[in-house]
Amino acid sequence: MGIDYGTKRVGVALTDESGRMAFPHIVLNNDNKLLESLEKIIEERGVKEIVIGHSLDRSGQPNIVHSEVEELIGDLTLQVGLPIHLEPEQYSTQEALRDQGRTSQTDASAAAIILNSFITKKK
Repeated sequence: MGIDYGTKRVGVALTDESGRMAFPHIVLNNDNKLLESLEKIIEERGVKEIVIGHSLDRSGQPNIVHSEVEELIGDLTLQVGLPIHLEPEQYSTQEALRDQGRTSQTDASAAAIILNSFITKKK
């Protein structure tokens, strides 16, 4: 499962059965039900690993949402106990916007870009 974390919305992507290609799945509101929603997807879809966009600024330093991502990683580790990987995510949302324009699935598309990047590096 790939996650593109944002302060308002969180994009989620999943892979095909082979684990070779990621696809946008859903965009969740970043609210007090986020962790519960992610846990439900993990359980229902049989997720085995999680890839979260590593949020850095243009100079490679942690940006404004970095601490929130770290908190999410801690919460997910405690709740689901799956391997969690960080993948650089600079410009993933901009790439999704360039590819399709702003849609309700833009953040999920950004999550798919992050997850596909991780899959490619893993091969």
